[in-house]
Order: sequence, then structure tokens, then C-alpha cells
Amino acid sequence: MDDWFSALVAQTAPAVLITVLEAHGSVPRKAGARMLVNADAQFDTIGGGHLELQACEVARAMLAEDSAPKTERFALGPRLGQCCGGAVVLAFAIIRPEQQDVIAAFQREVESRRLQWPELLLFGAGHVGTALVRALDGLPCRVTWVDTRDAQFPAYVPANTTIECTDTPEALIAAAPAGTSFLVMTHSHALDQLLSEQILKQPHAGWFGLIGSQTKRMQFEHRLRERGIASERIAAMVCPIGLPGISGKEPAVIAAAVTAQLLQVWETQSSSESQNQT
Repeated sequence: MDDWFSALVAQTAPAVLITVLEAHGSVPRKAGARMLVNADAQFDTIGGGHLELQACEVARAMLAEDSAPKTERFALGPRLGQCCGGAVVLAFAIIRPEQQDVIAAFQREVESRRLQWPELLLFGAGHVGTALVRALDGLPCRVTWVDTRDAQFPAYVPANTTIECTDTPEALIAAAPAGTSFLVMTHSHALDQLLSEQILKQPHAGWFGLIGSQTKRMQFEHRLRERGIASERIAAMVCPIGLPGISGKEPAVIAAAVTAQLLQVWETQSSSESQNQT
């Protein structure tokens, strides 16, 4: 998500940071989107197409002339011939490697934004769990990846993922922030059941998905009721997981379907929170 910032930190020559200041109507990216442009390359995107081409040309002209910061309005239809029809205001500013105070300010902003990302507690480092972590790599979310078996975790772990290897994974559930999403897909049905029970006991738990068939769901429903879990809480458990209509059982297919499902859940939560703030 923040390739522009990684490039900004690593730069050894001046580059132009382009920010979408305003977004009106139908536009490729929302206000706040950024990209970094140097003499040879660009990092991240403000939406692609003719808008991005024009923005890069403006940025490289600024580098050639060592220009002061500026803003510019782009009407996507009349000026650029794009069918979006909206308009954006872009801010352009040259950032030099020696401006460490400016880079540090962006670092604080990036970290603050990451703290607002939705949080997922993922139990299980098997084939599907590993594929899911790969699918979530680069997406705006924070993943805590939990398993009892340290050797199951791969050498590469995405920047948005933290590993927790513990013999008591259920202890992480009560400590999770309110609204955390949960996914249970461990190597053991007994552990799946224990984790499911603990998640459904948490009144402030967010979305909860359990890997398995409709038969597994029916078995778990029966056992959870025996353990005193209320019917309305059990009804909130999503099992099987993944978007309807995607029937493939390959780990990568399941991961794609579940990633899309999570993005829908988080988008709905974000919209609801925005409406509550207005």
C-alpha cells in the first residue's frame, strides 16, 4: 500500500511526491492517494491512464526546473478525454533525501493510517492460511497470524502480517481489540471448535469465518449450543467461507474468495463508521 513511502525513504536523488488533494465526481482514486516520481521511475499510482501520464510529465518538468511546490486541477473528461467525467486537484512537491524532517512527518502519517486499518486474527498456518496471507499482502489491513507450530510459518512474511506462535492461541481472542475480524482454519477440528467457542463468547468480536463444509457447520452448531452459545451468536458465524459461486478447493482459489469477502466486510464497516461520524 505504501510503495511511494518505501521509495521516498530509499531515494538518493530528488523526487516529486504527487498527492490527490481533492476528488470530485467519478475519479480513479480518492483524496489522499499518492505516488512518487523520479527521473526514471514511478512508485504507486493515482489511478493510471492519461491523468497519471500527465501528472508524471508535470513532475519531471518540475525536477528539470527545480520548481517550487504547486497544485493543479485536472478535469478528466474535457482536459484528458477520460470517461470518468470527474475532476481532481493534485499537489506536486519535490522531496530531497536530505529533508529528513519531512520524511519523518510522512512516516508518522503512514503509521497513523495503518493503525486505522481493519485487523484480522488468522488461526492456522496450513496451505489455505499461507495462501490467504499472500493474497492479503499489500492490502490495507493488519493480520496477526497464529499457529502452535513454528515450523509452519514461511520465511517470507508480508509487512502487514505479524506472526504469533503460541501453545495457547485462544488467549489471543480475549485480548483482541473490539471489531477485530477472525478466521479459523487450523489443522485440528478440536482446536477449531475451541477457538470458535471463545470467539463467539466475545460480545465485541467482529466478523467471524470458519473454514469447512455445511456438514462441519451443522456439527459445530450442535456442539456450540451444548456449550451455552446463544443461537444468534452462532448464526453470525460464517461457514462455509468465501464469496458464493466460487467452488474451487485449491488454496489459492479459496484465498481469493475469502480475500474478496473480507474486503466487502471491511468496506461495509468503514462506510458504517463514516456515516456514524457525520
